[in-house]
Amino acid sequence: AIVLAKDSVLVGMGAGQPSRVEAVAIALRRAGDKAAGAALASDAFFPFADGPELALKAGVTAIIEPGGSVRDSEAIETVDSHGATMVFTGMRHFRH
Repeated sequence: AIVLAKDSVLVGMGAGQPSRVEAVAIALRRAGDKAAGAALASDAFFPFADGPELALKAGVTAIIEPGGSVRDSEAIETVDSHGATMVFTGMRHFRH
């Protein structure tokens, strides 16, 4: 799941998707203009930088996720290039 929060309020959620980028797109669509300045949290790592890139282009300023992808460095590079913040929790947030 992907959630977007701003000013302590959930503004968008994209859940139940096998694709991280699709989950981000759904959360952004639901957030609309409220995505700008929001923080994004993901219960799983981003396997590619496309999810963070989509969020950052919509104005998301911070991302928190477990990390652990072999491509974490690409996601970090993308976030850094937008001047945003990324935090890795180092722990999985779902089980299956």
